[in-house]
Amino acid sequence: MEIRNIAIIAHVDHGKTTLVDRILHQTKIFRENQEVQDLFLDSNDLERERGITILSKNVSVRYKNTKINIIDTPGHSDFGGEVERVLNMADGVLLLVDAFEGPMPQTRFVLQKALELGLKPIVVINKVDKPNCKPDETNEEVFDLMFSLDASEEQLNYPTVYGSSKQGWMSAHWENPSKDITYLLDTIIEYFEPPAKNEGSLQLQISSIDYSSYTGKIAVGRIHRGRIKMGDKVSVVQRNGIVNKSVVKELYRFEGLGKEKTKTEISSGEIVAIMGIENFDIGDTIADFENPEPLPTISVDEPSMSMLFTINNSPFMGQDGKFVTSRHLRDRLFKETEKNLALKVEETNSPEKFIVYGRGILHLSILVETMRREGYEMQLGQPKVVIKEIKGFKHEPIELLYVNTDEEFSGKVIDLVTKRRGDILNIGTKNDRTNLEFKIPARGLIGLTNAILTVTEGEAVISHRFKGYEPWKGDIITDKNGALISQETGKAIPYAIDKLQDRGRFFVEPNEDVYTGQVIGENTRTDDIVLNIVKTKKLTNMRASGSDEKISIAPAIKFSLEEIMEYVKEDEYVEVTPKHVRLRKILLDEHDRKKNKKQGNN
Repeated sequence: MEIRNIAIIAHVDHGKTTLVDRILHQTKIFRENQEVQDLFLDSNDLERERGITILSKNVSVRYKNTKINIIDTPGHSDFGGEVERVLNMADGVLLLVDAFEGPMPQTRFVLQKALELGLKPIVVINKVDKPNCKPDETNEEVFDLMFSLDASEEQLNYPTVYGSSKQGWMSAHWENPSKDITYLLDTIIEYFEPPAKNEGSLQLQISSIDYSSYTGKIAVGRIHRGRIKMGDKVSVVQRNGIVNKSVVKELYRFEGLGKEKTKTEISSGEIVAIMGIENFDIGDTIADFENPEPLPTISVDEPSMSMLFTINNSPFMGQDGKFVTSRHLRDRLFKETEKNLALKVEETNSPEKFIVYGRGILHLSILVETMRREGYEMQLGQPKVVIKEIKGFKHEPIELLYVNTDEEFSGKVIDLVTKRRGDILNIGTKNDRTNLEFKIPARGLIGLTNAILTVTEGEAVISHRFKGYEPWKGDIITDKNGALISQETGKAIPYAIDKLQDRGRFFVEPNEDVYTGQVIGENTRTDDIVLNIVKTKKLTNMRASGSDEKISIAPAIKFSLEEIMEYVKEDEYVEVTPKHVRLRKILLDEHDRKKNKKQGNN
């Protein structure tokens, strides 16, 4: 039986997971009477809620005596660590593009990685059933994109398939709908060649790690050369060159949506899962027992942002979460680094503080969100960019920022970005929307999303990707409003909030519990002020008609986790528990803050 290993590349919400659903139904993976949830590949709750793929997954289908291994890739550049490992397992890629939106910035990131590895693409123009879409123009845009990414002649001679995953059809032209997606499956088998049979001693690179609470770590990877079977003695060659001897206790191949145990020998080109080997990491090579030859290790993008993680020591600690000690926090963070390649954890002088390095705010916020759902409580400091010294000069990470907004707001957006040391690279207009492209220091992005959405009345679509390190651009001066800080611990009283509304905008609802030193709102001016919102109305025994007027309170501002991680200031922590996300001053007592400020000024 022949094999095809293909990776699917698409921007967020271009229909990748729906397309895989259709392939699974077409090849009759499920029983006729089996109940199946939609969006099979987005299997964890976070992925379903956000509609994004975070972790790559493998699915295998059989069609016309060919086994097609489908590898799903994350589309966001914050998960670049996942992308590069996954593409190492593929022989070709399906580039999925929305017929209306065309190729998007995040598609570009993954496509660039695939073309650099020499993989051949098939372009699938999806969602051609959308009104006002122009599939032919989209195909031209894809060609221009590949050309700009230095694709080879062979890569540019790609076949194009048109269709609609939602309606369940694919064909050679968008004006001729077919009944199902067999045209796409046929194109995959005809255009992609089966992996070459490389005979010789064993070489298998570990591209991802699975976990089983029963058997422990499972190595997943593609056999580049040679053969492997259950019971074989093998060597594991680590990145640093250390060789460990081990035995393949169990061998699995991917079938349908799961893994199938096999006792037969498996040859090169197939993707397998191996249990029983010890001391391995992603990028290591499983090689011949006697003469181990390692493959080149997988290079992964360096982390560009760091954040302080510390235990929750607020007055409300331990009320929501199960895991609150520094030991719990430390164990969980180090466990994450085993499978999350682009993440690094560093211990500090204090046993309860850890510096966590990641690829961006989204990358770190997914980790925090996962941990709080598992029952952890923690506090986070302000995100900081990772600065490098290159040839004696200070260099900082630079991002390419793309903003799509209405024409009338483009001037305000340009003004905002240039104030943060951003340079404008390109301005393009399409149907009264303006596409702006900037080059901006990564530290300039912190807190920028909120500001852009405010000036564009929520109309802007914002995305960014890492470009590289460039010399330090200078200090960024931004006008940040001061904080409203709670003076007392207790319940927020509607009467008190109403009387203080002219001071700024509040983050807390009436009757919500607050504590001394908690940030409860944003001041209209730039300085911090301390307010007492637990003060009740003094009652008298005198009554006059109409003295109790109706209170009208503006709704509280509620931040998402990413927004609050960008909003937090240098002297503040974000307190994260399974049920609450609060903002607080690091020093809760007002006198301590004043003393600290005086010492800082001296």
